[in-house]
Order: sequence, then C-alpha cells, then structure tokens
Amino acid sequence: MAGLVAGAGAFIHRFGSSLNGHVHFHVCVVDGVFEEVPGDVIFHPASAIDKTTVAQVQATLRSRILRAFVGRGLLESFDAKDMLGYQHSGFSVDAGVCIEAHDRAALERLLRYCARPPFAMDRLRKEGASLVYRCAKQHSEPGSDKRGARVDELILTPLELIDRIAALVPPPRTHRHRYFGVLAPNSPLRAAVTAMAQPPTRQTEPSNMSEGASAVVALGHAIPTTPEPAPPKRSPAHYLWAVLIARIYEVFPLSCPLCGGQMRLIAFITEGVQIRRILEHIGVDSEPPHIFPARGPPLWDDGGDAQMDEAVQVEPDWDLAAQPAPDFEADQRISW
Repeated sequence: MAGLVAGAGAFIHRFGSSLNGHVHFHVCVVDGVFEEVPGDVIFHPASAIDKTTVAQVQATLRSRILRAFVGRGLLESFDAKDMLGYQHSGFSVDAGVCIEAHDRAALERLLRYCARPPFAMDRLRKEGASLVYRCAKQHSEPGSDKRGARVDELILTPLELIDRIAALVPPPRTHRHRYFGVLAPNSPLRAAVTAMAQPPTRQTEPSNMSEGASAVVALGHAIPTTPEPAPPKRSPAHYLWAVLIARIYEVFPLSCPLCGGQMRLIAFITEGVQIRRILEHIGVDSEPPHIFPARGPPLWDDGGDAQMDEAVQVEPDWDLAAQPAPDFEADQRISW
C-alpha cells in the first residue's frame, strides 16, 4: 500500500561454520510497517505470518535471484528454469526467530551473531604440525574417523588454513551490512523510527520531605521545580578532529605532553617546505621512514643457528606434496 514503509537490515555472509564457502543472507526485518502522518509516525504490526506466507516469499525470492543471475550472465536461462523445478534448489527462507520489542539483550545477541566474522581464534589450536579448527556446529562438514563416525573438527595444514581464509575475503569496496526502508541512512523517517525504540525515561519519585516542607505543600505555596533542559545531541559527523583522535588512540592531541596544559591552534600549515623547516628546527626527521623489504616466513628461518651451512635448506614441518588442490576457483571480482 502507498505510504507504508518497512525496515530491514541485511548481513551478507560468504562463509559457513567450517571455513567453507557458503553465500547466504541474515536479514533482520521489523515485523510491521511504518506510516507517516502529519507530525508523527505510526507503526502497524504484522499478522498472519505462517508457513504459507514464508513459502510464498521463498518462491518469489528464488525467481528474482535466478532472473538476476541470468541478466548478469552468471547463469544460463535453461539452467535457471531447471532450478525452478528442483525441490531443493539451494534457496530456503527461515523465519523461525522472533524477538519481542522489549527484549533488547536478545536483539543485541542476534545482531552480534549476524555481524560475526568468518573466523574465530578461540576455536583454533595446534597439534604437532597440524592445525585443528573446531566448527561452530557439529557435522558442519562431511568428515569421518576410522570408525566412520562424523566429526566436528577440521584437521588442516597451515597452507590449507590460509587457502580457506583467503577464499572467504569479501570483494574490495563492497559493504557486507546493508539497511533498507526506514532504517536506510538517507531515509527521512530514520530519526523518528529510531526514537520510537528508545526505552521510556523513568520518573524519579519525590524524596521524603521535612515537616516544614510538608506544611508548605499543604498550603498550596510550593514552588514547582523546572527541569533542566537536556543538552542537544551532536552528530558524530560534527565531532572535532581532536575528539575523534582521542576516541581511537585514547590520547588527547591538544594536551601538552610536558605540562599537561591545554594547547590551542595557532595556524594550519600545508606547504611542504615550511613543514620541513619546522620539523628540522624541533629535531624531527622530515623524511618518511625507510620501508624494509618483507621477510620470509619464520618457519623457514634457520632458527638463529650461525653454525649451519649456507647450502643446507631448512624444510618446513609439513609435506608440501600432500597439499590438496583447491576445490574451486573463487572469483573475487564477482560482487555478491
């Protein structure tokens, strides 16, 4: 309907729970629509969301994605028609997670899960010359031990781990988090909608008054207290450069390192010749530091053994010939 706007935030994931390539989306959708009325915004909650409605959304989503793949030359038209007839074509929509509006802690956990990185250091450990990565979910990747039972840990060589992580690097200059509808950055209703989600301010109860104060109130001569106006909120885009540097490096740049006093700006110098003169006057090198060439992997160094012959080559502690070839070639030029 005209005048009704939804809101959603999408998180693009290019990875699975076992460091495998698995492109999917986590979308947090507001279960309702917003209507702009003169001077206000009204929220209309959604209803009748059942399996039939989700199945219709899944069918529409599958047809639109396949049509987009055919239009971009990533898929042939006859293959797309065949995939529309498959029961398990790789498209599924799950709407089983629903969070109440007042449960802010659960919403934060959900958003942290959606915005998580593909790799967790606390799940990685070293066993001898191999690396063992514990998957987030059991049976996330086919594997078996000597008895044929499935396992939930990946045993990788260092090169296999690097190969898996490199394949999960997203394309450059591509946003993985996107917002739609009233939650979009340029939406005129964003400020009003986000203000609706703020918790209500708690009113403080009046403290116990003395007898004299009680008599004054009883006579009706109490002087009403005027609340102090809240300071206006400043957008982070209008923060001073010194405040931004202090938030990142935890050091305020306008504080004197000698006496701790407040420094003030005198002038902005942008000419290279004048900058070099000032740096040379205060004893600071005016040339950028020399960049040393990249060193080799530490595993291939001689370990500081000065008695080792130069002709002797140190072999790594894994078998180079046993490194498997990648399962597929990942084209990083494709913008997901």
